Amino acid sequence: MIQEDVSHRYIQTNGITMHIAEQGSGPAVLLLHGFPELWYSWRHQIPALARAGYHVIAPDLRGYGETESPMGSENYTALDIVGDIIGLLDALKVRQAFVVGHDWGAIIAWHLCLFRQDRVRAIVALSVPFTPRRPEGSEFKYAGSVYGEGYYVRRFQEPGRAEADFGRFTAKTVLKKFILLQNYNAICAPTNKEILDILEVPKTLPPWVTEEDFDYMGLQFQRSGFIGPLNYYRATELSWRLTAPWAKQSIRIPALYIGGEQDVVYHSPGVKKYVLTGGMQKHVPHLHVVVLASGHFMHEEKPNEVNEHLMNFFASLPSKL
Repeated sequence: MIQEDVSHRYIQTNGITMHIAEQGSGPAVLLLHGFPELWYSWRHQIPALARAGYHVIAPDLRGYGETESPMGSENYTALDIVGDIIGLLDALKVRQAFVVGHDWGAIIAWHLCLFRQDRVRAIVALSVPFTPRRPEGSEFKYAGSVYGEGYYVRRFQEPGRAEADFGRFTAKTVLKKFILLQNYNAICAPTNKEILDILEVPKTLPPWVTEEDFDYMGLQFQRSGFIGPLNYYRATELSWRLTAPWAKQSIRIPALYIGGEQDVVYHSPGVKKYVLTGGMQKHVPHLHVVVLASGHFMHEEKPNEVNEHLMNFFASLPSKL
């Protein structure tokens, strides 16, 4: 489902060339995708927001799709990725934007608010809530200690292991295994198996995604590979060390969190309670919470509901930036 009226161009930012898709005019809305996705994961939001009077900007993040992929995980810290976003906003002459992020895109969006709150009009985070910096190490390090050696994040840390695992399949099949994940238990493999061994592709596709969608995404990942996306995971402890100056800082701009009842993140230990009983609001005081009857990819599974929540949230805020 490629929208022909979506325009594409390349921006020089923070030392890399970034591919962006954009449509519409008006206040800027920046859409940040997750793993393993592309600008294309926002295919349902881009035209809807453009019709509603927004300038919608959806980049392929560093290491993904048609955006440059520097070698070395040290080039994928939160500061690097946020630097790319600031450079993008500067190149487009956007002073402030509504920022929407899903999965890793939500993590980047939260860090963007920590580092440069002045550039964010409001934030919407899909799936991943804001959590304050742990003094003992990153959130992924904590999750690894809970789930053990077979946890997918731990497996992704070992250079070459995930590449070999993914290399047994076509890029399209790898994407299907992650995007069509039906079990919301943690992605954790036994000792004698790799991560993709435990992820199955259903016999029929759900109604919210098509073979054409996977054809497009598969071709993009076949060209660019998965090393860039894996480097986000491999840079987590370096990001944790570098973000020490922002420890205990709150997010004090309007925020909307959209969770999914069947989302693996929402069912991670303590997340549901943290989101629903005020724990997150201690760190994000201007927070609204919505939980949809969906899985991890709620913006694709429930696009009309997500679009409605986005536009209602944006419209509820003062118009002056």
